[in-house]
Amino acid sequence: MPQHALNTPVCRDCDGFPVVAITTGTRSADGTRTTLRVTCLACKGTGRRTAAALTRAGR
Repeated sequence: MPQHALNTPVCRDCDGFPVVAITTGTRSADGTRTTLRVTCLACKGTGRRTAAALTRAGR
């Protein structure tokens, strides 16, 4: 059966995955990999698309 998704608009830049962990390739002293945590700049880590800001045109 198909899963029912929430009716919320998803960020088109991150596709709903706003925070990712990227490995740097180096290892710490205890043997674990060093990772960087990066958030989406477009949605600021929420994963949802926000309404476009309205701008006034003309006078």
